[in-house]
Amino acid sequence: MLTSPANPLLKDIRRALARGGLTENGDVVAESFHLLDEALRSEVNIRVILTAESVEAAVRERLRRLPAVRVAVVDDAVFSKLADTESSQGVIVVATPPVWKLEQTLCGQSLVVVLDGLQDPGNAGSIVRAAEALGATGVIFTKGTVSPFNPKTLRASAGSLFRVPFVYGLDAELTRQALQEARVEIYAALPQGAKPLLSIDLRRKCALVIGSEAHGVSQPLRCGAMGISIPTVGVESLNAAVAAGILLYEAQRQRAQA
Repeated sequence: MLTSPANPLLKDIRRALARGGLTENGDVVAESFHLLDEALRSEVNIRVILTAESVEAAVRERLRRLPAVRVAVVDDAVFSKLADTESSQGVIVVATPPVWKLEQTLCGQSLVVVLDGLQDPGNAGSIVRAAEALGATGVIFTKGTVSPFNPKTLRASAGSLFRVPFVYGLDAELTRQALQEARVEIYAALPQGAKPLLSIDLRRKCALVIGSEAHGVSQPLRCGAMGISIPTVGVESLNAAVAAGILLYEAQRQRAQA
C-alpha cells in the first residue's frame, strides 16, 4: 500500500504525466482499464500496475490467469492527485514502450502516415488508431510533433500505440530523404490547390503527410511531395484526424480492389 505522495515511484509517474512523456527509467505511463487490457493483449513488458485501493479487486481479476505482474495499491486520496484524467478509473500501467526502427514502418507495400508538427495529442492518437484499423504499416512522428507517449495521445490511440510500428523525433528533411530512398511516394494533405483524392493511385508504396493544425505541412516535406486534397462543400478544411482517416480509408479501399 502506497500512502504518501512523496513515494519515489509516484513522484516519477507524476513528473512523466506533467511533461507528457516517459518516466526517468524510460517507461510509458498509460491510464485507464482499457489501456490496461490493451497492454495485456499486446504483450508489452509491464513494469508495474498502480491501482487505487477501491478498484484493486477489479484489477486483480484481470490478472487472474496471467503470470505474476507487480501491483502497487495506492490510497484513493493519493491516487486522485496522481491521475491525469478528470474522472480517473483508478488504474495506471507503467510499461516498457515498444521500440521500432524506421525500416519497420516502411515494410512491404508501405502505407505510412507522417505526422508533421501535429500538436494536438487527441488528433495524433486518433490518427494512430485509424492507421492500425486501416492497414497502415507505420507512423512517423517528426521533430516538433506531440510525443507519442503523451498520456492523451496514448488514450486517444486506444492501445494502437502498443502495436503499430512508429518512430518519433525525426527531422522533417531527413524523413523526406528516407522516404525517397525507400522509393515511397509522398503525398501531402493540403486543403486546396492540390490533386483531388480520387484521382490519386494509392496502391503503390506511399506516405501520407498530415501537417500541423496551425501551419499545415512543413516546407521540407511539401517540396518533396505531391499535394492531395479531400473535396469538401461549405468548409475549407477538415480536422487533421478526420482527414487522415479519409485518406487511409481510400488507400485501404484501393488496395483491397487491386
